[in-house]
Amino acid sequence: MSKNRSILPCDLLKTIIEDEPNLLGVLSRFGLSFGFGDKTVGEACREDNVHTGSFLAVSNFLYGQNYSQFEISLPALMSYLRKAHTHFLNFLLPAIRRKLIEAINYTDINDVAFLLLKFYDEYVQEVHYHMDHENDEVFRYVSDLLNGITNEQFRITDYSSNHSSMTEKLSQIKDLFIRHYHVKDNEILTSALFDIIYCGIELKNHCEIENKLFIPAVEKLEKSLKLSHRESVKNSICDNEKNELLDSMTDREKEIICCVAKGLSNKEIASQLFISIHTVTTYRRNISAKLQIHSTAGLTVFAILNDLVDIKDVNPHR
Repeated sequence: MSKNRSILPCDLLKTIIEDEPNLLGVLSRFGLSFGFGDKTVGEACREDNVHTGSFLAVSNFLYGQNYSQFEISLPALMSYLRKAHTHFLNFLLPAIRRKLIEAINYTDINDVAFLLLKFYDEYVQEVHYHMDHENDEVFRYVSDLLNGITNEQFRITDYSSNHSSMTEKLSQIKDLFIRHYHVKDNEILTSALFDIIYCGIELKNHCEIENKLFIPAVEKLEKSLKLSHRESVKNSICDNEKNELLDSMTDREKEIICCVAKGLSNKEIASQLFISIHTVTTYRRNISAKLQIHSTAGLTVFAILNDLVDIKDVNPHR
C-alpha cells in the first residue's frame, strides 16, 4: 500500500507491516496475534477481539496519516498504553541497563562511567513513577468516568503537561555517554546507545499518542459527563427546594450573585451597587458559607439553575 493514504480495515495486515515494521509493537500491545497470514486489518481485529477503530487510529497516527476519522475506545486505548508501559519498564529500559553495565565492565572502570549509570538509574526511577501514576491514578480516574463517576478534584489536563521531560532526559543520557565517556572499540556500548535512541523514539511516539489521542478522548468524555450531570441536577431540583434556597437569600445577596455570574469583579460590583469593596467581600463570604459554594463557577451555575441570571448574560472569559 502507498504511504500517501490512510491504513483502512480492508488493507492486508502483512502489507502494512512490510511498509512500516515499527508497527509490530502496536500489534503486540493491542493483542493482535502473529500468524495472521493474508487477513485484512478488519478480519484480524475481529478474530482477536481487538477494537478496530482504536487500532487504526494509533496505527495511522504513527504512520503519519489522518487518524481522526477513526472512533477510539478508551478501554482499548488504555489497555494499549498499559502494555506499552510494561514494554518500557520490564523489557526495554532494563535491557539498556544490562548493556550499559556490560559495556562499562568491558573497559577500564572510572568515576564517569558510574556517574552516568547512576544518572540513568535515576531517570528510570522517574519513568517508573510517571507510568505507575498513570496506571494507578490516571487510568482509574478514566475508568470511573466511563462508569459515570466524576471527580471534581482532578482533570485530565492536570496530567498532560509533564511528558516532554522523559524524552529529553533520555537524549541527554545518550549525549553524555558520547561526549564524556572516553572508550574505543566498544561494540556493546554502541549497541546500547542505539537502543537508547530507539527507546527515545518509542517514548516520543508513546507520549504523543497520550497527548493527541488519549487526552482529547478523555476531555470529550469529561465534557459530556459535565453536561449530563448539570442537566440531571437541574431536573432533580424541585420547586420547593429552589424556593427554600432562594428564600434564604436576601435581595442584596441575590444581586451580588447575579453580578458574580456576569463576571464582574468585586470592585465593579461595589461600584454598580454603591457599596464598599469590603462590604462586597463580606457578602461573598456569607454567600459561600450559606450555599457551601466556594468558586465563581459554582455561583454562576447556581444563578443559572435558579433563574437569577440568563445564561446569555454570563461572560465566561472575565
